[in-house]
Amino acid sequence: MTDDELLRYSRHILLNEIGVEGQQRILAARVLIIGAGGLGSPVALYLASAGVGHITVVDHDTVDITNLQRQVAHTVERVGSPKVQSIQTAIAQINPQVQVTAIQQRADAELLNPLVAQADVVLDCCDNFATRHAINAACVAHQKPLVSGAAIRFDGQISVYDARDASSPCYACVFPPEATFEETRCATMGVFAPLVGIIGTLQAAEALKLITGAGRPLIGRLLMLDGRAMEFTEIRIGRHVACPVCGNAAPASAKP
Repeated sequence: MTDDELLRYSRHILLNEIGVEGQQRILAARVLIIGAGGLGSPVALYLASAGVGHITVVDHDTVDITNLQRQVAHTVERVGSPKVQSIQTAIAQINPQVQVTAIQQRADAELLNPLVAQADVVLDCCDNFATRHAINAACVAHQKPLVSGAAIRFDGQISVYDARDASSPCYACVFPPEATFEETRCATMGVFAPLVGIIGTLQAAEALKLITGAGRPLIGRLLMLDGRAMEFTEIRIGRHVACPVCGNAAPASAKP
């Protein structure tokens, strides 16, 4: 590490759980973020400020004036610009040492397969179940840890799914792909602005814990937040033997 890096990241280095070795892991890490909106904004900004070496951001959308209520990486000046380019600009202003790959495209299985394979940690910051399941399937196939967050109205949730851990469920164990879930969007349901910041910041924290080995990640635990009462509830979750993605029912090529 350079003298500038030792100074910039000194508050991390002072932590026994991270130290110089942990910070070096952060500097060498490759992180994939799917979604550059309400959750992706704090995730990208905190991971960049922490010094993650390479961040890939995937999102097909452009910045809209309605995004500015909660998507803190974007600005009035960048309304109409691709969100991934806006986040790339925001990251450069915080930490120009971070390498950023901005991909303005919808995340599908074809795109995700090579990107997940290259990543050390994947963060699901998207807003629809189809994409979430595609991300999960790629993470299981390549045995990459997945930090999944969601937020709508006043309610948020986060968990870590890690196919490298034999006891860890995958996203499909908890939210089966064949189940029918009502798609809830901020545009129709609304969202409490700070909620996405809380959940996104937790996602960034879990990603850094996975990279450095600090603490205990949220594997096998679904943490839910009621923003009205500001109460957290934790539910224990386990791997399902019959899961079509990571269980006995999964194709042999897809099993961890």
